[in-house]
Amino acid sequence: MILRLVDYKKSANIPCLLRTIFSVGPKLRDTDPRRLSLFHCSTPGLPHSPRRNIHSHSGPSRRAFSSHHLCVARSSCPTPLLSDILDHQRPAPPLRWYSTTASSFAAPLNTEQPSHRRTHLQSAKMTAPGSFRRKHKVAVIGSGNWGTTVAKLVAESTNEHPDIFEKDVQMWVYEEKVTVDGETRNLTEVINAKHQNTKYLEGINLPTNLVANPSLVDAAKDATILIFNLPHEFIGNICRQLKGNILPYARGISCIKGVTVTDDKIELICEFIGEQLDIYCGALSGANIASEIANENWCETTIAYNTPPCDRHVANGNGHANGSGNGTYEEHRDSRGKIIKTKLTPVPQNYPPLDHDVLHTLFSRPYFTVSMVSDVVGVSLGGALKNIVAIACGFVEGHGWNMTAKTAVMRRGMLEIIQFAREFYPETIEPATLWEESAGWGDMIVSCTAARNWRYSKMAVERGVSIQEIERTELNGQKLQGISTSREVSSFLRARGVEDKYPLFKLVDGILDGKVNVNDIPSLFRK
Repeated sequence: MILRLVDYKKSANIPCLLRTIFSVGPKLRDTDPRRLSLFHCSTPGLPHSPRRNIHSHSGPSRRAFSSHHLCVARSSCPTPLLSDILDHQRPAPPLRWYSTTASSFAAPLNTEQPSHRRTHLQSAKMTAPGSFRRKHKVAVIGSGNWGTTVAKLVAESTNEHPDIFEKDVQMWVYEEKVTVDGETRNLTEVINAKHQNTKYLEGINLPTNLVANPSLVDAAKDATILIFNLPHEFIGNICRQLKGNILPYARGISCIKGVTVTDDKIELICEFIGEQLDIYCGALSGANIASEIANENWCETTIAYNTPPCDRHVANGNGHANGSGNGTYEEHRDSRGKIIKTKLTPVPQNYPPLDHDVLHTLFSRPYFTVSMVSDVVGVSLGGALKNIVAIACGFVEGHGWNMTAKTAVMRRGMLEIIQFAREFYPETIEPATLWEESAGWGDMIVSCTAARNWRYSKMAVERGVSIQEIERTELNGQKLQGISTSREVSSFLRARGVEDKYPLFKLVDGILDGKVNVNDIPSLFRK
């Protein structure tokens, strides 16, 4: 059993807290204190850090005792209902009590383990999915190598969880002609017949319930979960076509590692999608290489999803759903802490609650570990801006400098990403997301040592040509997101007169434009 203690902040009173716990009922009074563990947790619908939805914490961290939430886990089973224990003995404020069944128990305080975030190795639903009359329908918008890879893993999940999701997953495919076995055919026909994307993910067998659809509007029709996975420069046109042609209560997840930037403003891709389509959209990012995941090599990712208040079902332990009970409507706030312009349409309560648990179930695979957080700023900016750093690391390695030089660039790059987030999203950014999550340092390391932006910028220096030329000749029509992100971000910073505060970003933009030489990179660190 887990007791969730909200707003108990003073670490000095931990012994008093434990005495309080053991005095509230006979079933707890008889519990050996040595069988209890203290760790972080948060409950949907309760005040908690915008960064994490954590079920377990291990290790004697000071932060564990100063957190807004403290949990006590009793490591014996079966778990009695808390109402049975506290029927007539409820502690006075500031302690408030909640109960749930733990999917795993925290390690004792004297045990050191690396895990400190919610990875949902098991997902404990508070309401049986079969009790809902409707199922979520999933559509993937995009079919490049990363888009097809994500479509593959979610189609596997929908097939395994027919109580939550409709089995078939629609994948929108930009129709192209491909030659297979000496015959020219439409790409969608090949995918649906051979169950392989022979152009962008050759050799990978796709689930038979993944349906390629050349019609964007038809693919998204009636979908409650839209997964966006295409180069970010195309998302504006995609949203214009989808506007008014999707369910009003659809929700999105953006797998697009980029930002929408003009000289006037910068906008997270997930929030741009939400604003254009009048829906809420979260973000997925992490240390992910499409070909490795497609081959089911294990890795992890981070999904940021700040569940809108209107989607918090009573049945899921998240307070009153909008329109039921108290007659009030709580507005959703964006990444800058402002009430969003659109009044969201709640997901109907005859669907399973569209929250962290359902999204984890959809994306998690034995080879794809998912960490759920609420910090969309950290996940989105980490996924976008690290591409600029990856290009710089490719330049460094292509020039012949060693790993230590590349490490210096990565360190400086992470500092500029955090500085950028703090300067332009001070209201909601949680810098720890960038230090601790796969979407932060994990993604940075992979992008700067193994991913496309690094690989092709390295190739450009080695061949003595521009990276734009490499993009044109080597990428089979796809784009390097680092190029467009670098140009847009630098233009935004120049317009605000702060470009010099971001010397690495400025240097990469100069190299891309041919105004600065790769040899100038070390000078950045002498200032």
